Amino acid sequence: MKERPIVSEQEMQRQREYMVRVRALEKRPKRYHIVTMGCQMNERDSESIAGMLSAMGMVNEPVREQADLILYNTCCVRENAENKALGNVIWLKELKKDKPDLMICVGGCMTQEKGMAAMMKKRYPFIDLVYGTHNLYKLPEYVYRVLTEGEPIAEVMDIDGEVVEGMPEARRCRFNAFVNIMYGCDNFCTYCIVPYVRGRERSRTPEAVLEECARLRDDGAQEIMLLGQNVNSYGGGGARFAELLYRVDQLGIPRIRFMTSHPKDLSDELINAFGELKHLMPQLHLPVQAGSNEVLRRMNRRYTREHYVALVGKLRKVCPDIGLTSDIIVGFPGETLEQFEETMSLVREVRFDAAYTFIYSPRAGTRAAEYPDDTPYEVKSERIQRLIDLQQAISLEVLEKQVGKRERVLVEAVSTRDSMSVGGKTPRGHMVNFPGEASLIGQFVDVEITSAGRNTLRGRQIMTEE
Repeated sequence: MKERPIVSEQEMQRQREYMVRVRALEKRPKRYHIVTMGCQMNERDSESIAGMLSAMGMVNEPVREQADLILYNTCCVRENAENKALGNVIWLKELKKDKPDLMICVGGCMTQEKGMAAMMKKRYPFIDLVYGTHNLYKLPEYVYRVLTEGEPIAEVMDIDGEVVEGMPEARRCRFNAFVNIMYGCDNFCTYCIVPYVRGRERSRTPEAVLEECARLRDDGAQEIMLLGQNVNSYGGGGARFAELLYRVDQLGIPRIRFMTSHPKDLSDELINAFGELKHLMPQLHLPVQAGSNEVLRRMNRRYTREHYVALVGKLRKVCPDIGLTSDIIVGFPGETLEQFEETMSLVREVRFDAAYTFIYSPRAGTRAAEYPDDTPYEVKSERIQRLIDLQQAISLEVLEKQVGKRERVLVEAVSTRDSMSVGGKTPRGHMVNFPGEASLIGQFVDVEITSAGRNTLRGRQIMTEE
């Protein structure tokens, strides 16, 4: 079992004591507001942050300007995410002029980048606390020190990280929950900053994962999403993630999903799980990144186009109705028009339900940031638009094939476009909106699909007498 050291119970008790100390302070923040950027891992981290802040005696404030403590949980996977985070933080400088007691905290992947914490401390002295991904659990201590010592803190641990158990949590949703099973990544794709800001791979024990899932089930969870930068290498890889899935499936939680999977580690045991497990949903996010073997080699993805297509064939043989989604990078350094066309042909061949497409964004410290890149941005923009147009057409065709089907939908929220409608996902992961009341949220509803849009389906609720 590939595990990393666990933060000691003594240290976690120390942090719980700091929560009590902050709560006892007369002059402390009463209302907090968290801004979460990036992936589901960050969303899960924000649930732990909210749990710690609540234990310190604060309540969630939906309106950012009315909060006494504002915390940004940042992302740095792409340059746009980093620029957005810094832009938002700079905006708070003006807010703090009107509210001098406002506490501003910045954490997450961006602050873990080498030199970023020191830069922020120097350039943005109005920020009270800067911390990284590896010392998130020390947030109570940092908040207490800022409040009692009156000096800003910028502290980032330059380590690979440890597994942290026992942090408080304030779940965003009772019926739909995220569960971390591992942290970090050992793949070092040449374009990716994740191993540098999330550290090397370390897995939670199966017992810890199962205990959390069982507790969520008992609290009313209808669906869980198992999370990791590369869940397929859980516990060291091989069949171990599949073994974990089989054990989670036995808990009886109605729906299980997971992300993200690296194609090089997708085992036959995991593929077979899609045909054998009762509660595992027929949905898989399997990032391909490019359709050219040469580009994949320069990306250090360690699989070929042919291997990826073969995996898709195996998955669809075991689970014909599986919904596949992917990530694709356009304009990787040195990408030729011919290599881009190979990506286009792969998309036509595989026919993803959806794909998240990005123009390559250089990240300082990664190998690809040093690669020569002579393709004009205008050319990259034209290419990605072609890719988007192709994928949108395929996505629409996939959704149109769902019309007339009856699907079991877990209702998640009131529709943002129609207050008289609610929405939720099918087992395949397609979003369906249909007329219904907010009282349906958190329940399973049988829905007939009546029409398809570019990204979502429309339907009608099927009453039991039908």
